[in-house]
Amino acid sequence: MQVVHTVSGLRQMLGQHHSVGFVPTMGFLHQGHASLIQQARAQHQTVVLSIFVNPTQFGPNEDFEKYPRNLEADIRIAEEAGADIIFAPSVREMYPEGFATNIDVQGAALPLEGEKRPGHFNGVATVVLKLLNIVGAEAAYFGEKDFQQVAVIRQLVRDFNHPTRIVSCPTVREPNGLAMSSRNSYFSPEQKQRADVIYRALMAARDAYQQGERRSEAILQAGRVVLEGEEALNLEYFTLVDAATLQHVEVIGDSDHRLLVAARLFNVRLIDNMGLV
Repeated sequence: MQVVHTVSGLRQMLGQHHSVGFVPTMGFLHQGHASLIQQARAQHQTVVLSIFVNPTQFGPNEDFEKYPRNLEADIRIAEEAGADIIFAPSVREMYPEGFATNIDVQGAALPLEGEKRPGHFNGVATVVLKLLNIVGAEAAYFGEKDFQQVAVIRQLVRDFNHPTRIVSCPTVREPNGLAMSSRNSYFSPEQKQRADVIYRALMAARDAYQQGERRSEAILQAGRVVLEGEEALNLEYFTLVDAATLQHVEVIGDSDHRLLVAARLFNVRLIDNMGLV
C-alpha cells in the first residue's frame, strides 16, 4: 500500500501501472467503500482509492468542517480490501491558487438533490472530472446509494467524451437495512436502530408495486405511512422517478423506475433509493 499526496507524485507512480481501477471517496471508509475496492480489485491490476473531502460540494450551512475523518483507519480498511494506492491530496493541491474553472452541470443534476442543495452537483462534477483526469483509470466505481450522483457522473463523462467507464455497485446496508454512510457515525446506537425507518418505507413502497399497484401516488403512500410513524424524521422528498431521466412519474410503465428519498433524522441528513424489482 502506497499513500501519495500530490498530483505529480501519483502520475509518476501510475506511469508504471496498467489496467487501473479507481474508487473516489471522501474517506471515513466503511464496508460500502470496501465493496467498491473489492469490485475494482477483481477487474484491474491496480486499484487507486482517493480520499478527499471536497469543500466545493458543501453548502454554507452543511457539515464540511465536522465531516468525519480518520486517515489511519482508512488506510487499514483500504489495504485489507485490496487497494494499491491511496491518493489523499490537500485542498490546496486540488484547488491551487488561481483555480478559476468550475462545471455548471444541468440535466440529471437539476431535480431532487439539485433543488435541495443548490450548487452541490457543480462541486461534485468539478472534482470528479479533475480526479478522473488525474488518475486516468479505465473504470471508476461508485455506490448506488448516491443514485442521482451516479446519474450526474454518467452524464458528465458522456458529455465530455471522457474515456473512463463508470461502474455503479449495489448499496451495502447495515443489518437493520440502513444504507451505509460515513454520516451514520453521527448517530447514537439507539438512533441508528431507529434509522431503519427509511429502509422499511422503501420496502413498503416496493411491496405495493410488487402486489400489483401501478399508480405512483398509491405506491408512495405505502411508504409514507411508515415514515410518518417516526416523529424524529423530517421528510424532504419521497418520490418515484424514471431511472434514466430522474423525472417523477404518475403511472408505472415499462421503463426502469426508482424510489428516491431524502430526510433528516435526529438532524442527520439521509438519502437512499431502491428499485421496484
